[in-house]
Amino acid sequence: MLVKVLLTLAFLAVMVGVGVYSRRHSSSVEGFVLGGRNVGPWLTAFAYGTSYFSAVVFVGYAGQFGWKYGLSSTWIGIGNAVIGSLLAWLVLARRTRLMTQHVQSRTMPDFFGARYGSEWLRVAASLIAFVFLIPYTAGVYMGISKLFEMSFGIPYVYCAWTMAVLTAVYVILGGYKATAINDFIQGVIMLFGITAVIVAVLGLKGGLVDAVHKLSLVPADGNPDVNGAFASLFGPDPWGLLGVVVLTSLGTWGLPQMVSKFYSITDESAIRRGTVISTVFALAVAGGCYFLGGFGRLFPTPPALPNGRLAFDSIIPSMLVTLPDALIALVVLLVLSASMSTLASLVLTSSSTMTLDLIYRDKKSGAAEVSAGQLDDSVAAKIERRKVVVMRVLIVFFIVISLMIALHPPHFIAQLMGISWGALAGAFLAPFVLGLYWRGVTRASVWACFAWGVGLTAANMFAGNPINPINCGAIAMLGGFVIVPAASLVSSKLPADLVERVFACLGEEEDEEPGPAAEQAGADEAEPPRSGAQDVIIGARAMHLRELKTEVSRLKADNAALRDENAQLRAHFDLALRAAEDLRNLPEGGRLVVVDGWNLILGARKEAADRDDLVAKAKARLAERPDDMVWIVFDGPDESSRQEGRLRISYTGGSGPHRADRMICDFLRMARFAGDASRIEVRTNDKDFRREVDRILSSPRRDRRG
Repeated sequence: MLVKVLLTLAFLAVMVGVGVYSRRHSSSVEGFVLGGRNVGPWLTAFAYGTSYFSAVVFVGYAGQFGWKYGLSSTWIGIGNAVIGSLLAWLVLARRTRLMTQHVQSRTMPDFFGARYGSEWLRVAASLIAFVFLIPYTAGVYMGISKLFEMSFGIPYVYCAWTMAVLTAVYVILGGYKATAINDFIQGVIMLFGITAVIVAVLGLKGGLVDAVHKLSLVPADGNPDVNGAFASLFGPDPWGLLGVVVLTSLGTWGLPQMVSKFYSITDESAIRRGTVISTVFALAVAGGCYFLGGFGRLFPTPPALPNGRLAFDSIIPSMLVTLPDALIALVVLLVLSASMSTLASLVLTSSSTMTLDLIYRDKKSGAAEVSAGQLDDSVAAKIERRKVVVMRVLIVFFIVISLMIALHPPHFIAQLMGISWGALAGAFLAPFVLGLYWRGVTRASVWACFAWGVGLTAANMFAGNPINPINCGAIAMLGGFVIVPAASLVSSKLPADLVERVFACLGEEEDEEPGPAAEQAGADEAEPPRSGAQDVIIGARAMHLRELKTEVSRLKADNAALRDENAQLRAHFDLALRAAEDLRNLPEGGRLVVVDGWNLILGARKEAADRDDLVAKAKARLAERPDDMVWIVFDGPDESSRQEGRLRISYTGGSGPHRADRMICDFLRMARFAGDASRIEVRTNDKDFRREVDRILSSPRRDRRG
């Protein structure tokens, strides 16, 4: 018992420590939700895999489907690796990364709103995601709490509460970066853990060969006279097995918490490496879990529930209860790793969806925070901090709701997951995948698929599940690929400019369909036959041409960015020259007070309520010190400067953060070079900016290169 307790406490301490370490990456929405979109292949691949496989798989699915299908349940793990990981990365990763960055979406509902030009689609998708992620999260709590109850003898209720609090702590502290780092640590534990557990459990039954032989002697449920079904290639129910493979493998393509991993990956090379890493991880972990569950019938029959069904959730724990303490500790860490990573991903997805797609659909600000009808960057930064705070509050809210369901569950674990996956993937899968590739998807078809996925799952649930929730989820997902194309063919098309804007990020990747003139020319002049080698050469040239066009597009964008930066530097120089003129015209003993405007209004130690208040305080200072001059600098969308007596108010123009800080630093370097810096006073409460100011003012006069 001591070994289990110590290892578990050490594991939990590391997770919280990672959360504390990652706090510096979670001050903005981009950092909190996506890790700044610069997460490498190993972290992304492990985050994908550990979010995929949780206690729901290890305790719920592996036990239930191993009991039902025997060794053939291993096909579920293979399907998860090939379809759920390999093909998902090949088909979705690159386009998801490019298109979501291009339309600046940070959640799946946000993507639907931008891709199809509909705020209401965005709202509906966010509500669906929030509501149906709750039962999945509850299922994860149930799985991990049952295993803890078995391992430590702690009542289920206390286990569930403990897991909820720990998840909240490290996700609230570190956001996605903490989740990704912890996922990597947890993934390594899962790989070692599942291997050790399989070896130990098979050892209890005499090894692999003896265990398979014993399983082949177990009679089939439907016909006690038939043996060997549970050790056969496709098991006693191949069609039921196929439904599970479809739900658990294809379903991940439409789950918000899974797809979001592709938003944050760094580049093309990272995608290629992540594809391999994720597939190998899925094959080892998922294949191992279902392979282990396939031997469930060699252990005691699970107890019956009040409704007469077997308690499948107790199968895996009963297989492990006789293992040594050290191995039990490893199992606990395995399930902890699988579950905590999934919980973190779920709560982060849910809170970000509610915050970004419902509460903060538009930036909100007071009248004093707007310049020329546009938000200033400092205001945007303040709103970003608000959003992060709201997301952290919603994380707690989501965890509490999921916990309440876990404490009073309607069904066993696998059914909770089936309800969640069926509704989410049934509603989102087809519109998302087809929306990445096909320009012809319409708004009406997306609405139809939302109604189909949620409607079918909800109707089946309220009718008492006449269709098994697993099979119902598979039907909902596959049906979406019929409904979306059919509805798109008969409904009004999206505006052409919207579609072109969305697909512009792909460059010339998709060749346009030939027009009538080209078709006629092809009919009039038959193309001479080509050899296979010529086809290869032509294909290679076409690919090279597309790459060149993509590179030209990138260079044009870089050139435009450089022109903008050059214009901004010219504006800074003009404003700095005016301030230098003010400095030279000061009377003897006068000082030029340079004020970091938005910092004193919006910073943590703000000194003014709004711009008018700041201007009033500047004028009051000038009334007391008539020889001084005050220069207030604001970030602003347009470059401008006006003077009121000895008060000058300037707006930087341009875009990007810290523009006022950069302009003030440029002016200080200019003044330092001219030898006038001793009469300058800079007012700011930004510690980093203050250090840079002090460095410039205290540096030798030769620091003219800045």
